[in-house]
Amino acid sequence: MRHGRLVLCSALGTGALTLGALVLAPTSAAVDPQTATLDFECGSFGAGAATLKATQNGTSATIELSTSAITAPIAIGAGAVNSTLTLTKNGTGTTTFTGNANPAIPAGSPISSGPLNGTVAPGDSLAAKSLKVVVFGATVTCNATSEQKPGPFVF
Repeated sequence: MRHGRLVLCSALGTGALTLGALVLAPTSAAVDPQTATLDFECGSFGAGAATLKATQNGTSATIELSTSAITAPIAIGAGAVNSTLTLTKNGTGTTTFTGNANPAIPAGSPISSGPLNGTVAPGDSLAAKSLKVVVFGATVTCNATSEQKPGPFVF
């Protein structure tokens, strides 16, 4: 009888610990979709497709982007591209994601930047509107010419 109680108490204790761990575990937030595409027009610098990849950790979010709308005229070192991505927020306002964490970009290659950092709230719906890239003091501004597909990022 004593052995049966020990097993029952042990099982109940394990269950309580597991439940406690689940309650105290940080919530994992998800963004949907995680990848989206759209087209940018960048004036005399060109036009082309862009791919955006979003991730979320609580109220912090990052977006990595690459676009064939702008190509590097010369090799660009890591961290030399300052980018500001402006997104429509919930259909009425805007928000920005910024950063300069680009990888090294060989001459003639599409510009890649990110992660660009921003803040989100649960339920935020964000769609790319414009991109400003500053490289070696030269500023390139691109405007979205298509809807983000498959749709806005929802956090």
